[in-house]
Amino acid sequence: MRSPIPTLPGTLLVVCALVAAALTGLVRRMAAGQGVLDVPNPRSSHQVPTPRGGGLAIVVVTTICLLLLALYGLFRWDVLAALTGGGLVVALVGFVDDRRSLSAAVRLGVHFAAALWALLCLGGLPPLDLLGVVFAPVWVGYVLGALGLVWALNLFNFMDGIDGIAASEAAFVGLGGAALSGLAGGAAEATFGGLVLGAACLGFLTWNWPPAKIFLGDVGSGYLGYVLAVLALAAARINPTALWTWLVLGGLFFVDATVTLFRRMARGERIYQAHRSHAYQLLAERWGSHRRVTLTATAINVLWLLPCAVLTAVYPTRAPWITLAALAPLVVAAVIAGAGGGGGAGASLPGGAQR
Repeated sequence: MRSPIPTLPGTLLVVCALVAAALTGLVRRMAAGQGVLDVPNPRSSHQVPTPRGGGLAIVVVTTICLLLLALYGLFRWDVLAALTGGGLVVALVGFVDDRRSLSAAVRLGVHFAAALWALLCLGGLPPLDLLGVVFAPVWVGYVLGALGLVWALNLFNFMDGIDGIAASEAAFVGLGGAALSGLAGGAAEATFGGLVLGAACLGFLTWNWPPAKIFLGDVGSGYLGYVLAVLALAAARINPTALWTWLVLGGLFFVDATVTLFRRMARGERIYQAHRSHAYQLLAERWGSHRRVTLTATAINVLWLLPCAVLTAVYPTRAPWITLAALAPLVVAAVIAGAGGGGGAGASLPGGAQR
């Protein structure tokens, strides 16, 4: 009798995408009925009131699918605990924030608690491969790991500002990470987890692609960043080089958010204040099109970052240098685009509130 496992990835991809699409439609109707809307204001990029919180569909589909995989013995319970325990808490605080604004201190406190939970479940930060030398941090790994996880989940909040960009980025990183982990014989959790999350994002994108009929909201954006970061850590437990691979896959968001942050700090701006100076936001304003920016981001991911990520997996001892070569042009592009340069002052709210 043939094993069903070889056909499982394809089946998961289709089922998760279809269920996520159907559930997003339901969430959209509920949000509209309850008045959970992004109402345009003078600082907005969208023109009509649009439901938000559609990321809830991604959270539900991903959680249920991963639980089923664990029940069938295809997903480690410690990784599931890290993903669902912290992920659901991050999603919950985002869900509340979508309905009534929470303070930055409350959100950050929850984010750090979720990050530490994930690290406890995974046994701390996995070994780090730096130029062929593998380091195994102990207590300092919890500090570095927590900072990295919190930055990852928040940068998805920062980068969810135009239609389709955050969900398409998460789909690319999840599916790309799943494919490379599967080909390299890495952690099954990275393969199945990336596949499930990526497929759920594809289903959501049927409603969120420009012009969006529903927005991701904080409930979804923070969750996406958290889950992808935890999957990268899980992959690195088996293969230390995986951290470089996943960093390259998510390089577009990492570079834009990081360059913007540091340039705003250098300008003496209050980094916690709302703004509109990420490179993708400035380009959307100049080009007058969300679709064009999202398609450009997708093209960069597929044509540049994916081949570079493959090289990190094929040549693990050179992965840090390949990562540097992959991200350096993006840094230059972000600076040229004006990221963090003050060209779009005070027009964006966290969590994709502005379109």
